[in-house]
Amino acid sequence: MTIVFEPVYRSRASSLALRYALRELRSGLRGFYVFIACIALGVMAIAGVGSVAASLSEGLTREGRTLLGGDVAFSLIQREAKPEELAFLRARGQVSVAAALRVMARSGDGKLALVELKAVDGNYPMLGQVTLDPKMPMADLFAERDGAFGAAVDSILLARLDLKLGDRITIGNATYQIRSVVAAEPDKLAGNVGLGPRVLVSEASLRATALLQPGSLVRWIYRVKLPDNAADDRAATQLIDSARSALPEAGWWIRSSSNASPQLERTINRFTQFLTLVGLAALLVGGVGVANAVKSHIDRRRDVIASFKALGATGRDVFTIYLTQVTLLAGVGSVIGLAAGAALPFVIVGVFGKLLPLPVIPALHLDELALSFIYGLLTALAFGLWPLGRVHDVPVAALFREEVAPEWHRPRWSYLALMAVVIALLVAVAIGLAYDKRVAAVFVGSSVAVFALLRGVAAGLMALARRLPRSRITMLRLAIANIYRPGALTPSVVMSLGLGLAVLVTITQIDGNLRRQFLAALPEKAPSFYFIDIPTADADRFGAFLKKVAPESTIEDVPMLRGRIVGARGVKADELKPSQDSEWVLQSDRGLTYTSEVPRGSKVVEGEWWSAGYSGPPLVSIEKKIADGLKLKIGDEIVVNVLGRDIPAKISNLRNVDWQGLGINFVLVFSPNAFKGAPHSHVATLSEVHPNPGGDARIIKQVAEAFPTVTSVRVREALETIGTVVTNLVLAIRGASAVTLISAILVLGGALAAGHRHRVYDAVILKTLGATRARLLGAYALEYLMIGLATAVFGVIAGSIAAWLIVTRLMTLSFIWQAGSAAGVVAAALVVTVGLGLAGTLLALNQKPASVLRNL
Repeated sequence: MTIVFEPVYRSRASSLALRYALRELRSGLRGFYVFIACIALGVMAIAGVGSVAASLSEGLTREGRTLLGGDVAFSLIQREAKPEELAFLRARGQVSVAAALRVMARSGDGKLALVELKAVDGNYPMLGQVTLDPKMPMADLFAERDGAFGAAVDSILLARLDLKLGDRITIGNATYQIRSVVAAEPDKLAGNVGLGPRVLVSEASLRATALLQPGSLVRWIYRVKLPDNAADDRAATQLIDSARSALPEAGWWIRSSSNASPQLERTINRFTQFLTLVGLAALLVGGVGVANAVKSHIDRRRDVIASFKALGATGRDVFTIYLTQVTLLAGVGSVIGLAAGAALPFVIVGVFGKLLPLPVIPALHLDELALSFIYGLLTALAFGLWPLGRVHDVPVAALFREEVAPEWHRPRWSYLALMAVVIALLVAVAIGLAYDKRVAAVFVGSSVAVFALLRGVAAGLMALARRLPRSRITMLRLAIANIYRPGALTPSVVMSLGLGLAVLVTITQIDGNLRRQFLAALPEKAPSFYFIDIPTADADRFGAFLKKVAPESTIEDVPMLRGRIVGARGVKADELKPSQDSEWVLQSDRGLTYTSEVPRGSKVVEGEWWSAGYSGPPLVSIEKKIADGLKLKIGDEIVVNVLGRDIPAKISNLRNVDWQGLGINFVLVFSPNAFKGAPHSHVATLSEVHPNPGGDARIIKQVAEAFPTVTSVRVREALETIGTVVTNLVLAIRGASAVTLISAILVLGGALAAGHRHRVYDAVILKTLGATRARLLGAYALEYLMIGLATAVFGVIAGSIAAWLIVTRLMTLSFIWQAGSAAGVVAAALVVTVGLGLAGTLLALNQKPASVLRNL
C-alpha cells in the first residue's frame, strides 16, 4: 500500500504546488521584474556570444576551401619548393603558387610606404574571386606594358602616397603601374595581420624586383586543389600524410581546408570564452538580484505562507510552491534571453553583412541555446535556494513576528545540500565546457572569492558603523545607524554593486594598459626602426651606412633565419603536449639566429653559454618559459628544420628574455657553427636618441635609395597597426561588459526597491516624531554615500588586482595602475548609488502617514 501511495502523493503534491504557484502569479509579476531582467540579460549575453561564435565557426568550416585557396596549402619560408617537391604536388592536383613578403614601395615623387606584397601565378585564385575596382581579367591586370608590370593595390596605399589609378610605383628594381584597387581577396583571412597595405602582383614580376635573394624572408605558399571527385577531408589527409612520408625533410607548414586559419580559430575560441565568462559574470551579478527578489517576495507573502501552514501545509509544501514559482520565472527570463541571443547573428549579418571581414552564417544553434538555458536555471536556483529554504522550519508565529524583528536562521541541511549540488553543476558546466579550463577555473575561484570578500566587506562595514562613537549630528547619527540596523540595505547594496564595479575596473585598467603599450610612448630603450632582408654580403656596409646617416644612434645587427621545430626529446612536434602558453612556438616557423655572445636583453638563468670559439656539435639556447612549457631541460635535443634540412641541437642553457624592450631577440639562439654555409639574411635595429617624424622620413628615404631591397619597418607604425586591432577587441569587451554593468545597476535598483517598504515605515515614524524632509534626505544620502564609497574602494582594489594578473601573467606585458579611470569608476559608483537611493527615498517620503500608521 505504501509503495503505491508515495508516487501518487508526490505526483499530487507537485501538481498542487504548480497550481498554487500559477494562481499566485495571476496577480502580476510585481517584485520579479528585476529577477527576470537579470536572468534575461545574462542568458542573452551567453546565448548571443555562443550563437555568433558558432555561426562564425560554421562559416569558417563551410568556406574553408575558399579561405585557404585550395584543399591543402604547403608553406615554405626563405626558399622555394625544389623541382621534385613541386612535381610531387602537381601529380596530386592543380597547384597555385604565391609568395608573400614585406617590402618598400616608392612613388614617383619619392614617397615611401611599407607594403604587404603578394605575388601570384596564373592559376590564382583557384577558388573564390578577387574583387577589383575597376574589374578586369587577372591576365590584363598583371601584363607588362610600356616597361611596367601591372599591380592592384589597397586603397590605403593610394591615400598614403597620394596616388591614383595609372600612376607608377617602384618595388625593388621593378616598376609597377597601378591598374586597379583590391577590394577583397578570397584567401586574405588565411594570412597573418599585415603591417602595411596590400600590393597584388604577378609571380613573374616578383623575379624582376631582385628581392629574391638567398635568405630573403619570403613565404612561398603552394596551394593544391584536388580533383572534384576527391575533394574531401579524407583525400586531404591522405595527401598530407603522403607528403610527410615522401618528403620528410621538406619542412612544410601544412594546412587543410578544415583548419584554413588555425591562429584565427584559436583567437575566436579564446575570445568567445572570455565573452562567455563576461556573460556568466552578468548572470552571477544577476544572481544577487534573484536572491534579493526571492527574499523580498517571501517577505511580502508572509501572510499567505502563514495561512498555508495554519491550514496544514508542511514546510516542504511551502518550499515546493515557491521553488516552482522561481523555476517558472527563471524559465521566462531565460526564454527572453534566448530569443534575443539567438537573433544576434541574424541582426549582425543583416546590419553589417557587407562590412564583416569574417564569414558569418547565421543559424539557430540549439546546443548553444540549451547551454545558455541551463546556465540561467542553475544560476536562479543557486541564488534562490537559500531564501527559499529558510521558510521550511519557521513557525507561523515567527513569520508574523519577523515583520518587525527579523530572525536570522539558516536553511535545513537538506536544502543546503541541494544548493551545493546546484552550485557544483554550475561550476562543472562553466569549467567542463570551457576552451581554456584553467582560465575558467580561475574565473570560478575568483567569483567565489569576490562574493566571500563582498560579504566580508558588508559585515565589516556594519561592524565598523556599530562601533563608531555616537555623533551629535542627527543626520550623521541616523545614517550610521541605518548601515547596521536590522534589515539594513548594506549587504544587498554591497553585493549588488561590488562585482559590477570590480568587472568595470578590470576592463578599464586592461584597456588603459593596452593603449599605453601599443599607442602611447615607446619603451625607453625601444628601437625606432627594424631593417629586414639585409643581404649577408652587404651587412657590414649597411651598418656603416646607418652610422653615417644617424651618427648618434645605436645600431644592432644579427643574422636571421626561419625554421620550424619538428621534434624535441625524441618526440615529433605533432605529438608533443605543450602548455597553452607555449604551444604557439610549434605553430608555423620561428625566427632563428646564431651568436657567440649572450644576446642583449637576455639573461642566462640555467646552464652555461658556449665559448667564443666553440666548434663542436650544434648547441641551442632556449627561452626558459618556452622550455618549461615544452617540458625541456638542459641536455635535451631539439630538432629544427631550416631550408629543408633537419638540424638537431642539444640544449646548452635557458634564458629569460626582456620582450617588452622591443629589441632583437629570439626564442631559439644557436651556436655559430649550427648553420654554417646556410644562405640567410640579416636584421638590424636603429635606436635614436631624439627621434622625430622628419628625421625618420629622411632615414627611410636614404635607406631606400642606397639599399632598394632592404625593408624598413618603423616601430611606431607597426605598434599603431597592432594597437588598432587591440582597440577593436577592447571595444567588443566593453560592449559585452556593459551587460554586467546593466545587471549590476538593475540588481542595485531591485535591492533598493526591496527595502522600500521598510523605508516607508522608517520615514513615516520619523516624520511623525518631527523629522523634516530635508533632514531625512540628508541622512539617507549620507548612508548611501558611505556604503557606495566602501563598495567602490573594494571594486577598485579587486578590479586592479584582477587586471594586474591578466596583464602581467596572461598577456606578459608591463602594468601601470590607471588612477584616472579608477577615480572615474568611484565617482560613477557614488552617483549611481546615491541617485538610485534618493529616488526611492523620495517615493517613501511622499507616502501619507495615516494610511501607513493604520496598518502597523
